[in-house]
Amino acid sequence: MWSASLKYPLDQRILWLLEELEIPYEIKIYERGPDMRAPKELEAVHPLGKSPVITDGPITIAESGAIIEYIISKYGNGRLKPASGTEDQLQYTYWLHFAEGSAMSPLLLTLIFDNIKKNSPFFIRPIANGIASSVDNKFIQQELTKIFGYIESELTKREYFAGNEFSAADIQMSFPIEAASSRAAQYLGPNTKKLLDKLQGRPAYLRALEKGGPYKYGPNT
Repeated sequence: MWSASLKYPLDQRILWLLEELEIPYEIKIYERGPDMRAPKELEAVHPLGKSPVITDGPITIAESGAIIEYIISKYGNGRLKPASGTEDQLQYTYWLHFAEGSAMSPLLLTLIFDNIKKNSPFFIRPIANGIASSVDNKFIQQELTKIFGYIESELTKREYFAGNEFSAADIQMSFPIEAASSRAAQYLGPNTKKLLDKLQGRPAYLRALEKGGPYKYGPNT
């Protein structure tokens, strides 16, 4: 198995999962162009040229959630996933999809509108900044408060997202929490911060960091 990397934070989760399961892999790095877009070579791996993407024999899979489900199904042997038919398994499935759905939406909007403020032409910058600030005040901040308040509330009920055992759901949820810690730390509650510290201290997480290279949302960054 090998993992194609675009030197993007999402790849850390896949490397981390592979390290947790001790699955042999190799990394192929694709450098972004000056316009920050993926190179054409990555489109030869997947038509959309997106990362993360893995190749396992004849199979190529993109999207972090789909990759995690594939790896757990084929190589997990019951590890990092609660038993089927349990409440923990339901929570596992929920948080696996929540990460890239509800949790990431306002964080992506934060990034988009920050870029609008920074990169708008000088003559329209006051208008662009006004629109971006209005969206931030009326929508994004409220969504971040609601979503990370909900996450904090759920983490008062259990040690991890899918019960009291570490699972791949925690790996998947790590990225929105790390992104919020970097860009919107004021929205994270004590239980969320405690879990993040615990996740970032796992030996497999640290091995993935070492092998994958610089990661802007990692510990001490």
